[in-house]
Amino acid sequence: MVERNTNVRLESLSQGTGKELVFIHGWGMNSAVFTGFLPYLRDQFRITRVCLPGFGANASTLPDEYTLESLAEAVASILPDNAIVVGWSLGGLVAQHLALYHSKRVAGLITIASTPYFVADKCWPGIAPAVLAMFREQLARDYDKTVDRFLAIQAMGSATAKQDVKSIRQQVKTLPNPSLHALEAGLQLLQSVDLRSDIGRISQPTLRLYGRLDSLVPTSGIDRIHELHPSADTVVMPHAAHAPFISHPTQTADIISNFVHNLARIDKHCS
Repeated sequence: MVERNTNVRLESLSQGTGKELVFIHGWGMNSAVFTGFLPYLRDQFRITRVCLPGFGANASTLPDEYTLESLAEAVASILPDNAIVVGWSLGGLVAQHLALYHSKRVAGLITIASTPYFVADKCWPGIAPAVLAMFREQLARDYDKTVDRFLAIQAMGSATAKQDVKSIRQQVKTLPNPSLHALEAGLQLLQSVDLRSDIGRISQPTLRLYGRLDSLVPTSGIDRIHELHPSADTVVMPHAAHAPFISHPTQTADIISNFVHNLARIDKHCS
């Protein structure tokens, strides 16, 4: 049974029973991107998936200022108590911000193919600034083509790249197209948000899940992230790229499930 939740600002979907997991999607996507993956988990957990402001079911819902803080505030309004927040890519920035500044609502953090800072500089591996600038220029001309190119980069290196892109595109198209403003502002967040000096203060149990073939969050930066957040568990999937829950759903679900069940055992032992 799927329940439709409405809040002052955001609409979300929940199903299943058990430990609360909340999934947050990446740039240009919406919560439907998790449609094919969630059946691997929903028999074990109660899962909520939410579209960020300006995307999918919330395409017409925009904050006055499109900032990481405003996105996190909007998502916090639908968070169940003691939720484990799962953020993919840009959604990982929102999830990390929630863990830092809404810590009483967040029992655990899982990031998938995400980082505290997406842009490459001389001391940090990431996305070349010129690539993000190109997407910003192309966005106003052709949203569909721009997102398709972004998807192609995300899947690059995966043995199932064409299939992955097709699957993501089909799922995302089941919900309304995003607001152009949200797309533009989301790219700006990818370019500007820097949580590197903050993530060491994340106190919740954390799992950081990566794909070794990911060209947007390169493996050369994983050790740097771990240095900044040494308490986090780190898992690198050897044959996955930027969307491991699409290319390797069973393996991704097993990693997430083991992490969450270990938390439940710790909670029981400490109670």
